[in-house]
Amino acid sequence: MAIKITILGLGQVGGSIGLALAQYKNKLTVVGHDKDSSKERAALKKGAVENTEHNLPRAVTGAQIVILAMPVHQVRETLEFIAQDLMDGAIVVDTSPVKAGVKKWVKEHLPARCNFVGLVPTLGADALQETKAGLDSARADLFSKSIFMLDAPTGTSGEAIDLTMDLVRLLGATCMLTDTTESDGLISSVYLLPQLVSAALVNATVDLPGWQEGRKLAERAFVATTSGLTAQEDTEALQMLSLHNKENVVRSINTMILSLQALRNDIEKGDEEALKVRLEAAKINREIWMNERIAAKWENMEVQMEAPPSLGERLFGGLFTGRPKK
Repeated sequence: MAIKITILGLGQVGGSIGLALAQYKNKLTVVGHDKDSSKERAALKKGAVENTEHNLPRAVTGAQIVILAMPVHQVRETLEFIAQDLMDGAIVVDTSPVKAGVKKWVKEHLPARCNFVGLVPTLGADALQETKAGLDSARADLFSKSIFMLDAPTGTSGEAIDLTMDLVRLLGATCMLTDTTESDGLISSVYLLPQLVSAALVNATVDLPGWQEGRKLAERAFVATTSGLTAQEDTEALQMLSLHNKENVVRSINTMILSLQALRNDIEKGDEEALKVRLEAAKINREIWMNERIAAKWENMEVQMEAPPSLGERLFGGLFTGRPKK
């Protein structure tokens, strides 16, 4: 009997997970749910899910794995709503970029008979230049050769963690074990800060005198720097992620302000050498990072592209012996 995996939220992440799992239809049944029924129809047409179920309790009933791929501000109410319908031993996997709040909600609402594992997905190198978001941008190889941060609460079963890691490998990625403090700190600087800087640049230019003419002249640098605003389907997602990771985000913004002040001071003083060193260092460091990111040959990490032999054993070897709660 095929294992049921339910994906709640059919945007870029949820849709891409479904597309990557589509090749394992002989072992997995992927069911999709979204608050927007038009996304359910689109995901079905795209082949991202095998079936859809708009009734949320029915969508998770009997699912051995439930993947939360919705915006972070929808996670709490979703956990509260589905708690009584989850089967014993079910693994709830969250993909929100920010984890502190999610883990608190899990503790409040997820039954002890279920397991929770937090994942923070990242895009594969081939998708880094894309600016689209949403289901239209979903692709089976979105996570190819990427790293997922994995954060599981104390007491999570080893089998649940191992199975989640196997699931990530099926997506073409590998896991980096972390904790909430590290994960939320990293995400604030490499994920949220670029998007907020994009917003700041737009706000710092479009309302200034001269924008009516300047908009006709803005080129590649402006497009590239402001493209971070396209990482989310809507600004509410960025707003809520920033607020749910407030301390880390404020710290990252302060660091950014200091960096800008250093550039400003060099320019204000006319310090050619200091400015040259600062700009060249930034250019070199970006090139080093970009080459490493594309190569994806990280030290002490190995991406396993094929389905691991243990997957079937874990899925069919008695891990999920429970029954849906009536």
